[in-house]
Amino acid sequence: MEQDLAILIADLSGYTALTETHGSFTAADMVDKYVQIVKESLVGKTELHQCIGDEVLIVSSSPDHMINTAIMLMKRSSIEHNFLQIHGGLHYGKILKHNNNYFGATINLTSRIASKASKGTFWCSDQFVNSLSDKTGFSFQSKGKHSFKNVSEESEVLELIIESPEPFYIDPVCRMLVNKKEIAFQHPDEDSIFFCSLHCLNIYKNGKSVP
Repeated sequence: MEQDLAILIADLSGYTALTETHGSFTAADMVDKYVQIVKESLVGKTELHQCIGDEVLIVSSSPDHMINTAIMLMKRSSIEHNFLQIHGGLHYGKILKHNNNYFGATINLTSRIASKASKGTFWCSDQFVNSLSDKTGFSFQSKGKHSFKNVSEESEVLELIIESPEPFYIDPVCRMLVNKKEIAFQHPDEDSIFFCSLHCLNIYKNGKSVP
């Protein structure tokens, strides 16, 4: 039987660069940390359904709980030192649950929206925004209408505006967040460039290709 659910699909931006730079063990540890952050961010009737690689699927019967989960997730992840930015999509609609898996066009469109969202952002369908009981407590910016693969009509998409709790830098090599300048590695000639490690600094200085 189908039911109306809110869906959030989110993954790590720069995961390939991280893996290429620091190896598979660091990448696996990053996913473990990501799952832990997701679990700590769940609000109310919201649950982590599955994690495949660096992508998570979160479901909820309450769009209100889901949007607060999304905000919590973005804020928690952005203050983690040597973590990665995340991006994702939020949608609301009918979904079929069968053998503990979810099926339907709602899942597919959520995935398409997530893939278009810029790093460090969550994009929402207008169906999700309109499903909220009170939109006045949140800020959205229209990203216009978008065409999605295997979707017959264009869909209105909005970015959920989430203020970052504190400023951060991004390692230009492995794409990890640098929140603690005092233990990071600063470029010797560029005051605004920081690295997670001496390894990334040397890659950058030697002019090797960035993954």
